[in-house]
Amino acid sequence: MKFMHPRPSSIVAALYTARDLKVDVAILHGPSGCSFKHARLLEEDGMRVLTTSLADNEFIFGGQKPLEDVLRYAENHFAPKRMAVIGTCVSMIIGEDLQSAIDGAGVTIPTIAIDIHAGFLENIAGVIATLESACEAGWISEDELIRQRYIMEKANEVERLRGAASQAYIEPSRGDLKHTTAQRLIELSRKGEKGVAILNAKKETAYMFADELIALHDVCPDADITYIANLEQRGLPKTRIDAQRIHHEITSRGVKIETIGALDEYGANGELLGKKLQETSPAFALIAGVPHAIPPEYTKGIECFSVTNGPRQVGPLRAIGHKHVIVEIDLHPKTLGVRDIVESEFGAIIRSLA
Repeated sequence: MKFMHPRPSSIVAALYTARDLKVDVAILHGPSGCSFKHARLLEEDGMRVLTTSLADNEFIFGGQKPLEDVLRYAENHFAPKRMAVIGTCVSMIIGEDLQSAIDGAGVTIPTIAIDIHAGFLENIAGVIATLESACEAGWISEDELIRQRYIMEKANEVERLRGAASQAYIEPSRGDLKHTTAQRLIELSRKGEKGVAILNAKKETAYMFADELIALHDVCPDADITYIANLEQRGLPKTRIDAQRIHHEITSRGVKIETIGALDEYGANGELLGKKLQETSPAFALIAGVPHAIPPEYTKGIECFSVTNGPRQVGPLRAIGHKHVIVEIDLHPKTLGVRDIVESEFGAIIRSLA
């Protein structure tokens, strides 16, 4: 299928994966504007992102020398422990040899080359390319590479079936009004209806999506609600650390949670979460993060309150029967670089109605 709405970039996916591998300096080998927004955001998260700033003459004559210069600059000025050179459409088209530039620069810092561009239909190509290079360098095990390939394919499958890749064009939407949605959620909780609150979030987005669960518990601490979160400690270094921090803060706020899946397994958790819903048989469910990971046969008959950060996810969620769908706008920029749970807009509204 050819998509007519913007889709995630493989280059950006490579950048985020480098960050999760605890890369200190990532070098984009291409024009200075390539992946500009995400590069700036990732610097907020502690990874320096440099660019070789290739200009039009270098599109013709090559950019190996600028890349070698930036590699030496990065080593001398930042004393990183790990570096990554990430390709772009330009470096691919002109046939740049990234590994040759790393060798030619003479840097001693462990550095991986990631040959990637934005022309892949699926952005997970950037994730896999980064992890394959990391595995070759001994940064991750072969078993972890196999696991990552599996969970990335499951995430893709969810998007193709019920997500933003399920249609050629999806109209963006802000979803339902948050205050009326919060009123209904509190009403059900206080009436004694059985509920389930699920955090099934993608990596650092959990720093805000977790707040929805905490807010519900703050307002309805004695309600008959089972709390579940994908906070098992598996995955790349940053992912494990984030899960540990979020789990600790949720429990310190008085919420007793059951863990199902890890922060990078949001796409593979659907069946397990669905079976838990069947076992619990709730009247309502609050699902924050990636609600569409749960196959619709498991949510049938349940009044679902779904929280996403994707305006193009509203329509697909409604199509599979989720009655209430709200969007946390600008969630991702607000969760980059944080180390503690961030109050969500929906969580703040829930608390205001207490």
